[in-house]
Amino acid sequence: MSFWLTCLGMLAVTFGSRLAGLLVRMRLPPFWLRFLHFVPIAVFAALVTPSVEGPRGEGGIRVAAAALAGVVAWRTRHLAATIAVGLAAFWLLRLL
Repeated sequence: MSFWLTCLGMLAVTFGSRLAGLLVRMRLPPFWLRFLHFVPIAVFAALVTPSVEGPRGEGGIRVAAAALAGVVAWRTRHLAATIAVGLAAFWLLRLL
């Protein structure tokens, strides 16, 4: 029973906060707009960084691919291009 109460609580908080955000319709200050601009790339980095070390001794290959992807992200500021280049570099380096 505790599991289902926890799930219902998470459901209520998640959808309640989203619904409240849609219903309030207030204008955010410029500071928050600048802040929210960096959330997607920060979440992406938080998801990718722990796996850079990698299993099976692939640490060097993963670090090289991540560095190349970092350069692409810095130069293009395009998340899809960064992911594509990082994956392509990883698979090409892994084949060598």
